[in-house]
This record gives sequence, C-alpha cells and structure tokens, in this order.
Amino acid sequence: MTPSPAGLIITRCTVLTHDDHERVGFAEDAAIVVRGGVVDAVISSAEAEALPAVERIDARGQVALPGLVNCHTHAPMVALRGVAEDLPIEEWFNDVVWPIESNLTEEDVASGARLACAEMIRGGVTCFADHYFSMDAVAAVVEECGIRAHLGEAYFSSQGPQGRERSLEFALRRRGAADGRITTALAPHAPYTVNDADLAATAELAREHGLPVHLHAAENRDQTDAGLARHGVTPVEVLRRTGILDTDVLIAHGTGILDRDLPALRDASGRIAVATAPRGYLRFAWPTTTPVRALHDIGIPVGLATDGAASNNSLDVWEAMTLTALIQKSTTGDPRWLTSRQALHHATLQSARAVGLGESIGSIAPGRRADIILVDLTAPHTQPVHDLAATLVHSARSSDVRTTIVDGRVLMRDRELLTIDVPAVVRELGERLPALLDRGHGKRIQEYDT
Repeated sequence: MTPSPAGLIITRCTVLTHDDHERVGFAEDAAIVVRGGVVDAVISSAEAEALPAVERIDARGQVALPGLVNCHTHAPMVALRGVAEDLPIEEWFNDVVWPIESNLTEEDVASGARLACAEMIRGGVTCFADHYFSMDAVAAVVEECGIRAHLGEAYFSSQGPQGRERSLEFALRRRGAADGRITTALAPHAPYTVNDADLAATAELAREHGLPVHLHAAENRDQTDAGLARHGVTPVEVLRRTGILDTDVLIAHGTGILDRDLPALRDASGRIAVATAPRGYLRFAWPTTTPVRALHDIGIPVGLATDGAASNNSLDVWEAMTLTALIQKSTTGDPRWLTSRQALHHATLQSARAVGLGESIGSIAPGRRADIILVDLTAPHTQPVHDLAATLVHSARSSDVRTTIVDGRVLMRDRELLTIDVPAVVRELGERLPALLDRGHGKRIQEYDT
C-alpha cells in the first residue's frame, strides 16, 4: 500500500538535535517529514527520496533549527522604535514612552503587532511571548499571519480591579485560539506598579484557572535596592510572599536578582523561568545582567528575549543569543561559559520551556510541532565551518534565515514573507505617527517610580 503523502518533507539539510541528556548535536544530510503540522520523523535524505509529499523543500547547504522563541517582548512597540533614545529608564518611561502610549488605539496596536510579526518571522522567530495592551488586536494578527504566541493583557493597580479582570477575561477567552497556536497568561506589569493585594489576587486566579503569570520583576539593581530600602524585601521576595512563585511564572529581565533570592526561586512550587534581553540592558547602562549561570545552577530555565523595540530597537532573537553568550563570558570571567552549544540550548529548548511549551516545541523530533527554520550557511561570513555551533551563534545572522515554518505551514520561503504585506503595514503606521507621537496632552498611562 502506498503511504499517504506527508504534508511537507525537508531534505538534504543538517538538523540540530537534542540527545537524551539534552545535549545539542547535528544530523548531517537529513530529512524532516511533517504530517498534520507535527514532525513525523527525522530520517536520512536517501530514505526520504521515495516518500510522497504534498510539498518538498530542498535545503542543501542549510541547517534546520527549531524556530526561535522571543520569550518577552511588547510587539506593538515597534511603532515607537527610536523615539526615546539615550535616556535613563526613568525619563524614558515618564517623559516619552508612557505619554505616547496613552495615545494608542487598537488599530495602532494591530499595525505595530503586524510589523513586529513580519520582523520576527524574517528573523527566524516562530513564537513570541507578548505582554501589552489591547491584546485582542495582537491575537487577531497572530491568527492571520500564522505565527505562534503566548499572550497576556498587561495591567497596573492604578487601573483598579477592572485591569486585573480584563487580563483574566482575555486569558480565558483566547486560550487555545488560532488552532492552538495561542496560549495565554495573566500579566500584572511589575511589583512596583501592581500592589501586593493585586499580586496575591492574581496568584489566586492563576491557580484557580490553571493559568501562568508573565510579569517584570527585579528588572534592574535599582529596583531591588529601592525595595530593600523602602520595605526590606527584594522584588523576588515580594513574588514569594504574594504567592506568585506558587504559580507557573515567567519573570522578565531579572538583572536585579540577588544571591539571597536564589533559594526562593529554587524552592518555589511553581514552574519558574526568566527571560533575558541583554541588548536593552546595555542601552540603559545597567550595571548587572541576568544571572544566567546562577539560575542554571538551581535549575531555572532562562529564555532569550528582545523586550520591545522601543527599548531594544530590534526584535532580533539571534542577536540576543549571541549577546547572551558573550556577556556571560565577560561577567563570569570564564570563556568556557556560555559555550555555543549551551547558547543554542537556551535559544531552543530552554526558551520553549520558559513560555510553557517545552513539551511541544523547542526541538525537531517526532511528536513535536513543526516549528522549523532553515538557515543558509553558504555566505562568506559563515565560511569555512570548523565548528557548526560556533558558526551559528557567532557568525550567522538573522538575515541568514531563508525559510520559516510554523505548524508545518511555510510563512517565509527564500526570504519572501507569505502572510504579511509589509509595505501596506508601513503605510498604515506612517499615517498614524503624527497623532501617536503627540505628547502635548501631558498624560501618562503610569508613573515610573521604583
């Protein structure tokens, strides 16, 4: 009997693999068979020749990687790229970003999200964790463009109980949308903008409804020092006493995590993860970075992130991978940490775990969703290849991604986006920019005061 055709077969590529001990390796001259949006098999190219398929991709000279995950961003903020430059974070928030964000409409959020998704798909990102406002608009963009997303409607205590209620309502209504590509979270902004009572209520709602929590905490050392000076506790200790650490929680940034915080994170009953976005920390001249090695030593996965393009100017997770590896070498004083293979592990399985999808994405293996990117290593800047992992982390660029696939569907082929009309999105944003950038009203959506 002739087997039914596979939906997609990718042949003649090198496939990044994980062994039983989650060590990164590479399978040469391999083929990936995809059925129903799921990886069915990873076999030799020779074995794949006789298999029928609806669609075939010849990927010779390319490496197949699990799609990258942007573990913490604010996708619609691409509309603010470059508007608040060379400022400390207090002025960045209070004088520019939060006044502009008070102008945002749902249409602005949708346009920004659409442009962000285009940028991420072109950079090999197949899933992103977003923490922002008007998230129904973002969910609609995710649905139409085919990417995967972990979405949370952000709220502050200054909004009253309605903010928390909207966050819950969104999470319940959109959970499992877009044919399962959307997962959701409760999204309090941070311990310095959400009070203990609201954090405790959020933890209770998360446990009741089986939802994770995504928030900023210990973003920088100043926030930690302010918490200790005013209240005698760190932001992480606030998360512990309010019950947030008893939920599955994704902590954005954590550059202010202290040694005294590590036992609370290690002993938490929830699944704890941290997202690191190193480019923004360099831009704000923060003196510390996410303590990746200390978190690794207590079993906390650290996922890669960009934060929003207003603070990072880019949604390039490839760059985040490279910077994470280099900054960790510098801050630990150890050139053997982070290795290129460890960096690839952070970019794949650890990032998938950080957003709660470690059982379905993050590796190319039978039973995993077919979120796959093909990276071309034939350009001069990636040749010759002596160490494939080092070439990927330190020589390749996001622009070397040729093809991006989510759930077995090709979203970009040979650098051509198939699901987003970028010129149209740019025109829409351009028409809105004068009204969006107006700060004459003197309003802010919030006050930054750690």
